[in-house]
Amino acid sequence: MNMPFRDPLAALRESATIRARCAAVTRAVEQGRSGHFKIDRSALPAVAQRVAALTRERFPDLKIPYHSRWRHLEAGGVDRKGELDALLAGRTPAAVARARIDLTVVSVLLDAGAGPQWRYTERPELDALALPVHRQKGEDLLAMLGAATGASKTKDPAEVVAEDAAEDSAKAAAEGATADAHDTSAQTATPADTAAQATAPGQPGRPLQPEPPERQDRPERASFTRSEGLGVASFRAFVAGVFSSDPADPLRVDALALKRLDAAALRAVFQASPSNPLVGLEGRAALLTRLGEVLQAQAQTDGGEARPSRLYDQLTDHGQRTELTAGEILRTLVTAYAPIWTSGSRVLGLPAGDVWPHLWAGAQTTADGLQPDRATGGWVPFHKLSQWLTYSLLEPFEWAGVRVTGLDALTGLPEYRNGGLLLDAGVIVPRDARDLAKTWKLASEFVIEWRALTVTLLDELAVLVRQELGVSAEQMPLACILEGGTWAAGRQIARERREGGAPPVQIDSDGTVF
Repeated sequence: MNMPFRDPLAALRESATIRARCAAVTRAVEQGRSGHFKIDRSALPAVAQRVAALTRERFPDLKIPYHSRWRHLEAGGVDRKGELDALLAGRTPAAVARARIDLTVVSVLLDAGAGPQWRYTERPELDALALPVHRQKGEDLLAMLGAATGASKTKDPAEVVAEDAAEDSAKAAAEGATADAHDTSAQTATPADTAAQATAPGQPGRPLQPEPPERQDRPERASFTRSEGLGVASFRAFVAGVFSSDPADPLRVDALALKRLDAAALRAVFQASPSNPLVGLEGRAALLTRLGEVLQAQAQTDGGEARPSRLYDQLTDHGQRTELTAGEILRTLVTAYAPIWTSGSRVLGLPAGDVWPHLWAGAQTTADGLQPDRATGGWVPFHKLSQWLTYSLLEPFEWAGVRVTGLDALTGLPEYRNGGLLLDAGVIVPRDARDLAKTWKLASEFVIEWRALTVTLLDELAVLVRQELGVSAEQMPLACILEGGTWAAGRQIARERREGGAPPVQIDSDGTVF
């Protein structure tokens, strides 16, 4: 008789454990046991007033959308969702939901800190080097190489080095274009997903160049930085078919395309160069490659398509369920994607992701401490990107007619802007101000304590913000306070304090967790 499998890391995948372990670290800091931080709660009311004022300025009617990757896709006031919807017109509701989920997953996983110098300029066409070889012809690549060679005569040496690397990649792609164009072993598009292929512009083997109605009314070549730039760049790459191995259906993400993606392709997607550096480019490419491997393994084991949107079928029982909890989405993501987080920790010999050891973490898994998990005691889970992805998936599920409840089970996101707000506003107080001039590792005690304090204090701040705005938790869940909100306030105060708006803490990041 087969015994049911029990995940030994199950406790670390629950949002209740995130809160309980962060609260344990916070209590230790309150007791003066930290060599890094103190807490000044007397500064919280002023922070709440700042957040409430900014929320009213941004959303006068207090109709606040969720804190979500989809907000970044609205950068510059452009309705990119409307553009995508037009391209998806004619597909079944389930197929549309799968496409939106595919985009959301890949865009969020590419959304770690970009660095202060990087900038993305939105253009109608994508750099040819960013496109999979099956979406190009050899002569296109060779023509591009000729243009690049001629342009290099006027470039500085650093730029030429970057273009030489891209040139080598393009030559290899051109030589293998014919063979790769016929490699369809992992193309598993369903009739539902391809029901309206005639509505998608472009031809197989050529770059997709959609022309949505609003394009004539918006400025060309708008540029964006940080999260907005990463979001817009990933959207353009998705629409162009960078993440699809199916020439007939560019509006998807699949394992074969992800496994072929490399740093050179992402460099082209994000317009990165020595003069426009993007932090963690190689780490981002490796993360997507590992995602492709995980999706392929899941499809081979459990059936279905090797796409991120298999989450839709898994969580809704192929569209049969019409209600989910936010905790279910998070748990499924953290479990399914655990192998991709190689830069995180391993607990009990298993990949755990954004989970870190701390002396004061304890073993609690609930606020009352009545259900300790000794096996995972001493570890603090954060799952920042997975929670960010969960927040970002709320709308795609709701747009598909699936109600998501229990939103406040998720925690505030312990990252640069939320955590930076609490530092800059004097709620979290470093014992030694010189610590803010250092660059820290994710696994450092300093960063773990700062992030744990951020999770706990964001819950306290949310109560005060609601009081300032005269709303209840039901009317304004944490997902809306973050958007209203704490994230924007963190960026606002950073700009007031530092030229360029850099966060107060510098972290040595590979672009996959932070």
